[in-house]
Amino acid sequence: MQIIEVLLPAIAFIIGSVPCGLLLTRTFASVDIRQKGSGNIGATNVRRIAGSRLGALTLIGDMSKGAIPVYFALSMADMQEIRGAFYISLVILSAFLGHLYPIFMKFKDGGKGVATAAGAFLVISPTAFAVVLSVFIIVVRYCRKASLGSLAAAAVLPIAIWITAGSGVLTGCAGVITLFICFRHKDNIRRLLSGTEPEIRL
Repeated sequence: MQIIEVLLPAIAFIIGSVPCGLLLTRTFASVDIRQKGSGNIGATNVRRIAGSRLGALTLIGDMSKGAIPVYFALSMADMQEIRGAFYISLVILSAFLGHLYPIFMKFKDGGKGVATAAGAFLVISPTAFAVVLSVFIIVVRYCRKASLGSLAAAAVLPIAIWITAGSGVLTGCAGVITLFICFRHKDNIRRLLSGTEPEIRL
């Protein structure tokens, strides 16, 4: 168990690095998703280019990359203890950064991390996940911009984690993830400001 505990952050990074959207679209749609649409390997671009079914499978896969390592981390550490919260945060960030900078793609062309972060925090606090998901759905239904929904959900995430989990360490982890998500959405933010961001319907 101690060996697994030591290796889990590295394993989480490797799991996070699996490019679900790229693998699914290459296998079932014969396209390189990096060359289509926004060029992102995440669920939104997959849905736009290859259809709702592959988009949904990509979403499930990317969420699982965050959920699975964190599930095991919670079995080995108590998130109410500072040491345990730091360890769990390390595992969350490892899976998240693996998705952003995948080892299997030479640390480039990764996704934006929204689904992987969502999967991780779903395990930490289903209530916080429900709040964040509700914000995403409301914003997307009203504005029809997936990127705006993702940014709004990311902004709410640290607050939701603080209220539901009561851990300053995990709240800080959520805050770091929010900053990364905003950075990865910088092109989307420019398009939102210029009014050229593509629309999406739920």
